Amino acid sequence: MATYKPKNILITGAAGFIASHVCNRLIRNYPDYRIVVLDKLDYCSNLKNLLPSKSSPNFKFVKGDIGSADLVNFLLITESIDTIMHFAAQTHVDNSFGNSFEFTKNNIYGTHVLLEACKVTGQIRRFIHVSTDEVYGETDEDAVVGNHEASQLLPTNPYSATKAGAEMLVMAYGRSYGLPVITTRGNNVYGPNQFPEKLIPKFILLAMQGKPLPIHGDGSNVRSYLYCEDVAEAFEVILHKGEVGHVYNIGTKKERTVIDVAKDICKLFSIDPETSIKFVDNRPFNDQRYFLDDQKLKNLGWSEQTIWEEGLKKTMEWYIQNPDWWGDVTGALLPHPRMLMMPGGRHFDGSEENKSASYASNNSNQSRMVIPVSRTSSSGSPRKSSLKFLIYGRTGWIGGLLGKLCEKQGIPFEYGRGRLEDRSSLLSDIQNVRPTHVFNAAGVTGRPNVDWCESHKTETIRTNVSGTLTLADVCREHNILMMNYATGCIFEYDTNHPEHSGIGFTEEDKPNFTGSFYSKTKAMVEELLKEYDNVCTLRVRMPISSDLNNPRNFITKISRYNKVVNIPNSMTVLDELLPVSIEMAKRNLRGIWNFTNPGVVSHNEILQMYKSYINPNFTWVNFTLEEQAKVIVAPRSNNEMDASKLKKEFPELLSIKESLIKYVFEPNKKV
Repeated sequence: MATYKPKNILITGAAGFIASHVCNRLIRNYPDYRIVVLDKLDYCSNLKNLLPSKSSPNFKFVKGDIGSADLVNFLLITESIDTIMHFAAQTHVDNSFGNSFEFTKNNIYGTHVLLEACKVTGQIRRFIHVSTDEVYGETDEDAVVGNHEASQLLPTNPYSATKAGAEMLVMAYGRSYGLPVITTRGNNVYGPNQFPEKLIPKFILLAMQGKPLPIHGDGSNVRSYLYCEDVAEAFEVILHKGEVGHVYNIGTKKERTVIDVAKDICKLFSIDPETSIKFVDNRPFNDQRYFLDDQKLKNLGWSEQTIWEEGLKKTMEWYIQNPDWWGDVTGALLPHPRMLMMPGGRHFDGSEENKSASYASNNSNQSRMVIPVSRTSSSGSPRKSSLKFLIYGRTGWIGGLLGKLCEKQGIPFEYGRGRLEDRSSLLSDIQNVRPTHVFNAAGVTGRPNVDWCESHKTETIRTNVSGTLTLADVCREHNILMMNYATGCIFEYDTNHPEHSGIGFTEEDKPNFTGSFYSKTKAMVEELLKEYDNVCTLRVRMPISSDLNNPRNFITKISRYNKVVNIPNSMTVLDELLPVSIEMAKRNLRGIWNFTNPGVVSHNEILQMYKSYINPNFTWVNFTLEEQAKVIVAPRSNNEMDASKLKKEFPELLSIKESLIKYVFEPNKKV
């Protein structure tokens, strides 16, 4: 892996908490890097956070707002900036419920200004965008696998919504203009220098003052916490080793309820939690749990170093030694602080102290904000989704899973009633449903396997060729994109693509496998569909899902065979890739795509995982292709598909072995 070496780094928001630790670390460890800090010194910033760097010759501080396009462009050009680490943001959820427009202004508009400046100057080699785990939304309480970098974004509060919006801009500039972007999503961070609106410093300062510790709701909400120096090291690793276009979770598997955090702080101060903890009203919406999968970052060489007890003790000692670091923070220590984020210092909404009016209402210069009216129907109901899917293949495996995904994502959908080969019934479906996209998961694969097609050739042609072409043609007439689940079983290893070579068949390669009639029909229709510019063809191979009871699951099949061959193949983990196909529809992607996880995995490797995770007593027997040929009617396709096109579009896509562990074996682990 190539190591990136910056020259001139712009760090936004580095007078704040996390970014100041990152800045001080880079100044300390890389004297040949020049660091320019841009910070408007908002209420949660403090120049004292940068004291360790102040006297360094490679450090420069500029007071200013990232929302100022002229200033940002000027700095990029005059300071020859080649790297941006973008931390500047409003981050406190409580504030976002009362000052949401400021979050939009800072987090979305400010990010947009930076991105546009990068596009205009054309000199940036890395743009690291700092986001949050909250963009994923709430994690199920019983989930054993954390959100990975390709998980859907489902923000639940104004703060996380603005961070998700900023991420979309970053992704768009990366794709549209080729900006070398990297995004991070982190768990909660704690440690010295943190403004006491956040849970841990707030509780420490209140405990120092002998005041009760206010807990929102019942305190059962679960959070993960990382010590600030560990997080600074994570950014150091991502800066040098992170891959452009990728997202990296910065997290920990260690979780704690809010009530447990309060009790640990009470223990440090030797005070009774029964009398020191006070339960207060909850937030308008308080996510129960955030849980991240941090394996991708660990693969770069990072790991958490500071244990909870040690980090908490260090943090407590720092606040005891620096009680006045932030000046008067009385308002921040309220159970539900509301910062009126205005220039000129810190201003708190004192409503919790029963004041007759807030600072804003007494400020004659406070500008008014016009709130846009949300679009509603004539009946006053919320605006409906702009998507509607028509899915064919209701009784099939993939078609059934697609319906469940649509329900989960809140996407309206209906299953087609017409038969693919009946044009009039397809036209009726289109007219009745009026879909934005059509998904074709219907087709004949044969029961129990493709050997059925050898003796039912006309039925196979009728559905796989005639039916698919008819549906594509009807969709084209109505200007509708058709997502077509095809197969990669149209290739076999050859001299140009030998087994174990790592050279996979690309989307441009001509099919070379004609051993089964099923594969012949699939190769035939794929070639003909090239004439339709409204079709996205997804080559699925040996599909696998986390449902190990499903007889169509490749793992279920081979675990029940008396004997199996042992050949490396490309495969498709549906739990990861079916959501990707929905995203591809949203992006209106077209053409042919190898729809497999990168890399290959052999039968034996899968069965060894099955033995390690599911059944330690499981055994199997191998046999050769020649021996297999005696018990099957039609030969089987074995190949490696080149998934680099899909990986480029979706950088977070896991390799086949990683995906198998994450989506199939870990959730089903019994050993």
